[in-house]
Amino acid sequence: MATLSRDTTEASDAVQIRLLRAMPAWRKIQIADELTMARRGYEMAELRRWFPKAGPEELHRRFATIWLGPELAEKVYGPEPEPPTIPRMSV
Repeated sequence: MATLSRDTTEASDAVQIRLLRAMPAWRKIQIADELTMARRGYEMAELRRWFPKAGPEELHRRFATIWLGPELAEKVYGPEPEPPTIPRMSV
């Protein structure tokens, strides 16, 4: 069986899968929420790095472009400020 990660052995992978299967649903949801919050924090840090003069409203609008995609973000929040967010992102 192929491993889930390139840097993990099959034995380690099997242990991780066994632990995840034994984990209660509430804990899996909690982990997913923590990972989501960490990703949001990373994206906001990147935006502050790329657009250091942007205020909270502009950062929120640019974050929407990343999180929702350019088309949906524009429908919900209106046009994006220049320069566009996506070409500047390193992710």
